[in-house]
Amino acid sequence: MKDTRDLLFPSDFPSIRRGQLHTLQLNLGYLCNLSCTHCHVNAGPKRTELMSLDTIELVLELAQKRDIRCIDMTGGAPEMNPHFRYLVERASSMGIELIDRCNLTILLEPGYEDLAEFLAAHKVGICASLPCYTEANVAEQRGKGVFDDSIVALKKLNQLGYGRQQGLDLDLVYNPNGAFLPPAQGPLEADYKRILGQQFDISFDHLLTITNMPISRFGAVLYAKGEFQNYVQLLKDNFKADNLAALMCRNLVSVDWQGYVYDCDFNQMLDLPMPAGSDADIIAATAKKHLRDLLEQDLSGKTIAIAEHCYGCTAGQGSSCSGAL
Repeated sequence: MKDTRDLLFPSDFPSIRRGQLHTLQLNLGYLCNLSCTHCHVNAGPKRTELMSLDTIELVLELAQKRDIRCIDMTGGAPEMNPHFRYLVERASSMGIELIDRCNLTILLEPGYEDLAEFLAAHKVGICASLPCYTEANVAEQRGKGVFDDSIVALKKLNQLGYGRQQGLDLDLVYNPNGAFLPPAQGPLEADYKRILGQQFDISFDHLLTITNMPISRFGAVLYAKGEFQNYVQLLKDNFKADNLAALMCRNLVSVDWQGYVYDCDFNQMLDLPMPAGSDADIIAATAKKHLRDLLEQDLSGKTIAIAEHCYGCTAGQGSSCSGAL
């Protein structure tokens, strides 16, 4: 698989700096029960990287010291980390908002039959990947049978009160299944709600449209098809400066399974460290920061590491882990 990292430099993306940190996005490991074509993590059933209990304890220590408001759990399938439930129990007892980036099908896997009930009991918000409301498109990205399992899982979540205006948030995530930008989030959300409601009696709170990044698995596919440069140019041609103020990297730190920290999840996958100092140091910076460093260091005002993939967050409506900007 082609590593497209070097194709993202140099970049003319505007310089940006951090605001106040309020969210930790944790990659609890690359182990997953699925292998999706758009996955920028290259997660799958054979991956063995998993966040340790010691690192999770550091996360909780930092959350308390820095007054973190939200812990956003991702993977892989974050629920497959053996310490997932411990993290949820501890963080929820601290009053921290929790988000589970769930692929839905994990709720049906052997050994996870009570997972949905556990999440509901601790009021964990669920951000569930459903890249389309049609079976064919979901199968293309995520594999045969995934759509049917996702529908079963969504019905189970609805039965528990998720997406039913009962204080249990259920958001769905749309990813394009090709080298194009997501459509407008509002009208697409209306389509999702209408079709899922009419065909399956499924309800949810919000649809989040997320642009595919030209990195990792998706970047390699683009490169193999000769579409990489055209896709990057598409992102740049649709750049909107108004999106810069709302970028998630301004208030979020991404934490990898070993406890190293990055400006965002995409930079983590590119192994692009936080800059050591001035803008000139961004590409040259090689020393990774760890959670331990953040216990003593305030990141406010620090420069954010950038490359060409950053245009994916500012193209069109903008894109973040919370959907369109």
